[in-house]
Amino acid sequence: MAIFLIADDHPLFRDALTTALKRGFPRDRILTSDSITTTKELIETSGEPDLLLLDLNMPGSDGFFGLIHLRECYAAVPIVVISAMEDPLIIQRALAYGASGFIPKSCPAEQIIEAINAVLEGDCWVPSAIRAELERLPLEEKDFSDRVATLTDQQFKVLMHLTEGRLNKQIAYDLNISEATVKAHITAIFRKLGVQNRTQAVIAASKLKLPENMGAF
Repeated sequence: MAIFLIADDHPLFRDALTTALKRGFPRDRILTSDSITTTKELIETSGEPDLLLLDLNMPGSDGFFGLIHLRECYAAVPIVVISAMEDPLIIQRALAYGASGFIPKSCPAEQIIEAINAVLEGDCWVPSAIRAELERLPLEEKDFSDRVATLTDQQFKVLMHLTEGRLNKQIAYDLNISEATVKAHITAIFRKLGVQNRTQAVIAASKLKLPENMGAF
């Protein structure tokens, strides 16, 4: 029996995708989560799924950060991004940052099942209509995503707070840690990302955020 984990914070789509999976994989187990935190908690308590279906716009994800982080934590789990955003650049980046496939939310249930079967068989699935538009990301951008993947859970959280312009005392309060610990995390983040200061870290990290003019479902 296979285990599928749907990570999406929109309850209507989560229910619709669950229904589609039950139709295509009636004997398999389907789990759901609504944030990066609950996704990790579920994996830790229930075991690694055979496939993770991940929405990019979800609490704790902050663009591609969640994908990169989950890819690093659970290297053996195929992650398929399922999103309302169908821009070739978004798909291109998702694949470069570790996704095993990209399914637009506009796909009919039959095509979603087809895509999942392809990934389970070891293929990388993207819509055929846009496959020719995909190009490789610049090497330096892929290298940066690899650096982000080396961050610990807490460093990952601190970096996301930095991208939001939060002060050390605010980060310490939100994460329930001391300012000294925040400073230590920031020093480690700079070293791992190969940057010298907050501004450089935020500019570099902005590449992993989703374009703000793109809507999400």
